[in-house]
Amino acid sequence: MGEYFLRRLVRIALVWLGISLITFFLLRLTGDPARNVLGELATQEAVEQYRRQEGLDRPLPEQYLKFVSGAIVGDFGRSLRYQQPILPIILERLPATLELAAASLFISFAVGVPLGIIAALKKDKAIDFFARGLVLLAQGIPNFFLAILLILLFGVTLRWLPTGGRGTLQHLILPALVLSFILLPLTVRVTRAAILDVMNQNYVRMARAKGMRENSILLNHMVRNASLPILTILGVQAASLLGGSIVTETVFSWPGVGRLIVSAIIARDFPLVQASVLIIASAVVVVNFIVDILYGVLDPRITAG
Repeated sequence: MGEYFLRRLVRIALVWLGISLITFFLLRLTGDPARNVLGELATQEAVEQYRRQEGLDRPLPEQYLKFVSGAIVGDFGRSLRYQQPILPIILERLPATLELAAASLFISFAVGVPLGIIAALKKDKAIDFFARGLVLLAQGIPNFFLAILLILLFGVTLRWLPTGGRGTLQHLILPALVLSFILLPLTVRVTRAAILDVMNQNYVRMARAKGMRENSILLNHMVRNASLPILTILGVQAASLLGGSIVTETVFSWPGVGRLIVSAIIARDFPLVQASVLIIASAVVVVNFIVDILYGVLDPRITAG
């Protein structure tokens, strides 16, 4: 177990360095942030002075090493747009993103896992066709289009729910539904496939032969042994939520990290963009690390491999 844990830590470090490197250098291909901040009418002397002031005139390797060394200790520098330390800006927006992600993940699993189990138990019946049809529908609708439809229906036409912002449970419903609907297909498909895989195993037949109740067989044998693939999609879903809520947050004016990244990209606030991306990527890596460790706990054969 110790060697397994150490291998995962090394992998996390390599992934983190790779993400920081790619983010840093790709941002430099988008243009000069000094010219964007000061405007097109600014003189060349003012631009050069601003670049020296913000350290943008230094060689790129030196800028990258400064960024990475600071990020390791939690110092991401100052935002070019807000002229404030970056970490407090991100931490102020992070609770909103985590709230939206947690609500969406809960809805996805609360609906998707039972629906996948029922679809497997009722294979080729009406509920199974409904589940597969819902999966196809969810896969085919872009999240921004679904968000607009829900806003028009529940916000504009029926006036049941607010169309944007954050503050009450009503504000959370529409964006959480949009994100959970995107997550639903994978949850249903993986759960259905996992249950179908275990329901005809010998230990399930043996349990039936012993006269165990179907509910007990389902919970103690089927769901328990199908938990590994379901646990896998938990990590995948959490990762996609943290990194993929940008569009949803923007459409619903949700004050999270995703919307912050969009505004920072538009303003070419390099330090804020790279810090936000790195923090989200780090959260995704940590979630997957936790899933890897749980995998090893649930199935010791994995750690021995």
